[in-house]
Amino acid sequence: MSLLRTRTALAPMRRDAILAPRVLPSVDDLIAVERPAEPLHCLRPASIADAARGFVASFPGDVLYAVKCNPDPSVLRALWAGGVRHFDCASAGEVSLVRALFPDAGIHFMHPVKSRAAIAQAFFRDGVRDFVLDSAEELAKILAETQHADDLGLVVRLALPKGPAVYDLSGKFGALPDDAVALLRAARPMARRLGVSFHVGSQCLDPLAWRHAMALAGRVIAAAGVAIEVIDVGGGFPVAYPDVEPPPLGAIIAEIEAGFDALDLPEGTALWAEPGRALVAGGVSVVVQVQARRGDALFLNDGVYGSLSDAGAPRFRFPVRLVRPDAPAPSWHLAPFRFFGPTCDSADAMAGPFFLPEDAAEGDWIEIGQLGAYGACLRTAFNGFDRARIAEVRDRPMLDA
Repeated sequence: MSLLRTRTALAPMRRDAILAPRVLPSVDDLIAVERPAEPLHCLRPASIADAARGFVASFPGDVLYAVKCNPDPSVLRALWAGGVRHFDCASAGEVSLVRALFPDAGIHFMHPVKSRAAIAQAFFRDGVRDFVLDSAEELAKILAETQHADDLGLVVRLALPKGPAVYDLSGKFGALPDDAVALLRAARPMARRLGVSFHVGSQCLDPLAWRHAMALAGRVIAAAGVAIEVIDVGGGFPVAYPDVEPPPLGAIIAEIEAGFDALDLPEGTALWAEPGRALVAGGVSVVVQVQARRGDALFLNDGVYGSLSDAGAPRFRFPVRLVRPDAPAPSWHLAPFRFFGPTCDSADAMAGPFFLPEDAAEGDWIEIGQLGAYGACLRTAFNGFDRARIAEVRDRPMLDA
């Protein structure tokens, strides 16, 4: 008998009979009936499908959903309903999840550093053929664990200089230009299709970032002097938050198309993108309850160790509204509040400001929007605050496009 046992990071969000997807209530109705004492994730599958449908229709290539952003099966099914047929996976667990849900999906293993076991499992069990890499060591590992297969897609991730994105991703992955040239030359004889990828950073608000990255990729490809079948422009496609109005998706895609055309690659070269936030952010909100008020501070039953990680140190501001099913009605006058989460850690703090009725009080509920991206998937079990529930609702997103 094995002495090892598997432990997940948190208790799964519960879908009980009362909150079954068939009910499809509004958020207000749900709160009035359920009066949830635990965080409640309100999923909007129709909105997620609509966002996916719009992106797929606009992007002139293959759309690979970044599963890390929100791996909930209901979210993945909504994306599939919206036309997404390719998935960017970063672990063996994500690969297995997607393959179990969608046997015919295109799965691309886009983490630049993978375990040997994960590579072998993805290749031999789950039929994955596309792997990203940013070092000679990773290339050797992929070749060894796939037994030097002759049908591999090998994608070299290119390092970018620090850019304007809210979350800079330039410090951990990516080959410098000279190294990328060498990797392309080394991988070319082993690859059925060879590609170059990059990532401009998460929540990037500058459309020109993609064109500049494409130009750098073009210089690397020219220096390598080998044929390329794939250009992967990564993710970073932004969404709206309070006081943040992103550029239209069309403006970003126009820069991508212009940059792609300037590369003058052979006809048939594939263009990929890896959106995450742009497809799912608006599709989930989280209902929390106020447990105490101290001046302008509201103590909530969820926080940075739960669904509100981005509201902590990164200081994302999310749309909020107070829900009070019983009289008296909330004040029309809004005041700025800061939040504290339920754990004993003083770092469980969210500066905001979050504008809510000035009479917000213990027992009130607050709906927090734009949490379909990196909300549920970043929850931890710290202090035992790992319980949450999930329901599907009809409401449009709090920041509707």
